[in-house]
Amino acid sequence: MTELLTSTSTAAPERLDADWWRQATVYQIYPRSFADANGDGLGDLPGITSRVDYLARLGVDAVWLSPFYPSELADGGYDVADYRDVDPRLGTLADFDAMVAALHAAGIKLIVDIVPNHSSDQHEWFQQALAAPKGSPERDRYVFRDGLGPNGELPPADWTCMFGGPAWEAVGDGQWYLHLFAPEQPDFNWRNGEVREDFLKTLRFWSDRGVDGFRVDVAHALAKHLPEDLPSEAELAAMDRATGTHLLWDRDEVHDIYAGWREVFNEYDPPRIAVAEAWVDPPARRARYASAEGLGQAFNFDLLEADFDAGQFRRIIVDNLEQAAASGSSTTWVFSNHDVVRHATRYGLPPNGDRPRHYNRKWLLSRGADPVLDEAAGLRRARAATLLMLALPGSAYLYQGEELGLGEVAAIPDEERQDPTFFRSPGVDVGRDGCRVPIPWTEQGGSFGFGSAEAHLPQPEWFGAVSVEAQSDDPGSTLNLYRDALALRRRLQTDESLTWVDSGPQVLHLRRSNGWEAVANFGATAVPLPAGAVLIASGPVEGELPPETTVWLRSGE
Repeated sequence: MTELLTSTSTAAPERLDADWWRQATVYQIYPRSFADANGDGLGDLPGITSRVDYLARLGVDAVWLSPFYPSELADGGYDVADYRDVDPRLGTLADFDAMVAALHAAGIKLIVDIVPNHSSDQHEWFQQALAAPKGSPERDRYVFRDGLGPNGELPPADWTCMFGGPAWEAVGDGQWYLHLFAPEQPDFNWRNGEVREDFLKTLRFWSDRGVDGFRVDVAHALAKHLPEDLPSEAELAAMDRATGTHLLWDRDEVHDIYAGWREVFNEYDPPRIAVAEAWVDPPARRARYASAEGLGQAFNFDLLEADFDAGQFRRIIVDNLEQAAASGSSTTWVFSNHDVVRHATRYGLPPNGDRPRHYNRKWLLSRGADPVLDEAAGLRRARAATLLMLALPGSAYLYQGEELGLGEVAAIPDEERQDPTFFRSPGVDVGRDGCRVPIPWTEQGGSFGFGSAEAHLPQPEWFGAVSVEAQSDDPGSTLNLYRDALALRRRLQTDESLTWVDSGPQVLHLRRSNGWEAVANFGATAVPLPAGAVLIASGPVEGELPPETTVWLRSGE
C-alpha cells in the first residue's frame, strides 16, 4: 500500500531563481566559531571568505549567517547594538561585501540572521531611552511600565525570562523595562511606527548589499498586548496559545508586521526570502509565517526534537508536508543548530521521550558523565537520520560541524562558559556553549586550524581526529558522506512529492517521483534490501539493510 504526499510546487531542477530556496541545502555558520582569520581567537568574516571553497566542495546552496553585528555578546551576538554594521571584532562592511561576492561567485546564496524582538541594551535607542523621562518618545520604542509599590520599587509583574530570572528590569526612576530574554536584551515596542520603519530600512540595507534572505529570530514574539493590570506568571503560562490572543507569543497581529516586510522583499528581483523561527502550538499555526504574503518559510523543529524512532519520524514528515501544502511554502528539516545538543550526541543518549526540549539536560549537568554516551551508536544513527532527511522534499538546514559528525562538547570548565543561560540558571541548565565550540579544520595545532590563537571556547583533544583534514581523504568519513549525499541530492532533485512504501514498523521507505528511493532501518536487526541499485548508504550495506542505516536506491535497477 502506498500513500502520496505533495506540496503545491511541481518545479523541476531548472526551477526559476525566485524558487531557489524551496529545496535548498542551507548551511548555518555561527561566525564566531567557524574560522578565525586575524588570530584573535574569535571567528570572523574574512575567515568565512577563506573557507568558501570548502563550502562549495561540500555542496551547499546557501549559507545562513548567525548574527555578525556589533554586540556585547550577552547572548552570543543576539544582543544587537547596531543592525546596519559589522562587529569590528568580526570585520568591516567591506569584509562583508567581499564575503558576499565570494559566496555568490561560488553559486552560494546568503541568508542573514535578523533579531527584531529585542536589541542590545547598548543600542543607541535604548541608551536614549534610559536618558529620557517617563512617557517620552524614546521610551516608547521599548516596553516600559511603571513598577508596583509606593515608589515603583517592585516589578510590574512576576514574570520570568527565557534565560532564567525576572523578565522586568528597573531603571531607577520607578519604571521597568521588559526583556523576554537576557536583561541586556530589552524588547522593542512593535506598536511604535519608528521601530517598524527602522527595520524596513535594515531589510533594504542588507538586501541592497546582496543578501538573498533573512532568518527571523523569535519571529512569534514581536506583537505584544500588555493590559494595564498585568497577569501573574502563572496566569500568563496558563493562557491559550492556539488562538492568536496570547499576550506575548504568536499573536495574530504579528502577521501585519510581516506583510510589510513582504512588500520590501518583493521590491527585489528575485524577491528576498525569509524563514521564521516561530515556536508555535499547534504546529499548524506556522502556516501563516510561511505564507507567500508573509515571510515565505518557517522552521519546523520537529525532527530536531524527535527521538531516533521510525514512528515519530514518519508522523513528523507527514504532518509537515501537509502543512507545507496548506501554506504554499516548502517545509524545512533540521537536526542541529546553535541552540541545541548536537544530534550525533542526542542519538547516543537515552531518548528524551515526552520531554523533548530538555535536550538531555541530565547529561549536560553531569558534564557528560551520566548517563554514559554511546558515541558509536550516536554517530551511526545521526548519519542514517541525515541521509533520510536529505531525501525529503523541502529545505535541509545543516549546522556547521555536523558534516564532521561532531558531538556536543560537554566538559567545558565553568569559568570558560559564555552562555547567559548558564549564569542565570545555576544547577538547572548549563547553556548552549557545547554546540558553539569552534570547529576543527586540521589534525594538529593549538586550535585545530581554526586560527593562530587559542579558540574563544576550549576545544577537546578528540577534535583533531574528526577534523576536516582527518576526514577529507577517507571515503567512509562522515564529511564525505555529506559531500556525496549533497551532490546526489542536487542531481536527483525533483518535484516536492513523495510516496510511502509500507515496509514494517521499524523501516521508513519513500519513493520520489523521478524513480529513486530512500529506505531507513531504525530497528536493531537487519532487514531485506529492496531491489534497486545502491546510490549511497550511511554505512556498509551487503545484501541486507543493517540496523540504524539508510540507503538511497535507483528503482528498478
